[in-house]
Amino acid sequence: MLDRIPFLIGLRYTRAKRRNHFISFISMTSMLGLTLGVAVLILVLSVMNGFDHELRSRVLGMVPHTKIEQQGGVQDWQAFSRQLEQYPHVIASAPYVEQQGMFTSRGRNSGAQVTGIDPALEPKVSIVANHMVQGDLNDLQPGSWNVVLGELLARSLGVGVGDRVTLLVPEASITPGGVFPRLRAFTVSGIFSVGAQLDGSLAYANLQDMQALARLDAPQGIRLQLDDLFQAHRVTQQIIDQLPYGFRGMDWTYTQGNLFQAIQMEKHLIGLLLTVIVAVAAFNIVSTLVMVVTDKRADIAILRTLGATPRTIMGIFVVQGLTIGLVGILLGLVFGVLLALSISEIIAWVQNVFGIQFLDPNVYFISYLPSRIELSDLGVIVGVAFVLSFLSTLYPAWRASRVQPAEVLRYE
Repeated sequence: MLDRIPFLIGLRYTRAKRRNHFISFISMTSMLGLTLGVAVLILVLSVMNGFDHELRSRVLGMVPHTKIEQQGGVQDWQAFSRQLEQYPHVIASAPYVEQQGMFTSRGRNSGAQVTGIDPALEPKVSIVANHMVQGDLNDLQPGSWNVVLGELLARSLGVGVGDRVTLLVPEASITPGGVFPRLRAFTVSGIFSVGAQLDGSLAYANLQDMQALARLDAPQGIRLQLDDLFQAHRVTQQIIDQLPYGFRGMDWTYTQGNLFQAIQMEKHLIGLLLTVIVAVAAFNIVSTLVMVVTDKRADIAILRTLGATPRTIMGIFVVQGLTIGLVGILLGLVFGVLLALSISEIIAWVQNVFGIQFLDPNVYFISYLPSRIELSDLGVIVGVAFVLSFLSTLYPAWRASRVQPAEVLRYE
């Protein structure tokens, strides 16, 4: 029975209507502060997880995890692809030719990277086939001189499926009439959209057509898809070390690595800063319990004269403080999860109602606010908030255990 006394009295103090309304106000403020801090921390970390997930699934689904090139082109690329697929973590391969150039149409210009692909093999190493909004990737047949444009790129050029665009590449052609930039007319056969800034800078054409434009008699290199993109640098280095001179490798960390590292760093820094908010709210429990101890000095003295030990007195106020903390943490957990699950819809509604754009796809790599809840993050947030709440109860509880019954009851 004695073991239950701290819980019974601590919970009773929490539920009881106090004579001092200021103490009740501070207690409620502490609880609401914890609720807000935990909810905001869950929401922000979920959004950062969403950005991280979108980077992996969309941006890194479009760019090659690893690509191996040979100077002058890969002559027997089929055999070379089979050789590369024998390496650990490599699950698929496809040939490519990349060409930087500028599209022009109706007086509009826009730079882009045009990749020559094999439509049958490209879905193994890229997600572009799953994000076609118009047309089909299989329309890129040899000799068709068709091109698939990103949605933002097509919009900037003011073209759609069936329109003609001209591609200028930064290489000169020497003719009897002089030196002219190399150019070629393409027909837009499809448009893709992955909701990222890559929609404004990528285009796809047939592999053989791009070989002819680049004056190559073989693919420029081989794109590789890995089962673990974080092994890309190690796998690339392993392949290059075993290939003869003339080959070079490049993985996704050269083009998108800084973006991924920035998201990870921001997630950790923002998480640390928001934890300070949770800590401030948790330590408000200190002031609440100190005032409660002062208000309950007579009760403490009576309990001590009835045989309660200092440890029992400490337990009473630890239970009271943890009750305030747990209620605030659980409310924050519920509100934070609800906000994280609906933040994308909320932001979309605000954008539609007020006509504003929070995430410009020309600046950010996606055009909407993603959210992804990680159970590990929830566990860490709840655990840290609980520990901070517990630490906040120790000093007031210790102070209550030091109350001397004789000094208090002398004036009662």
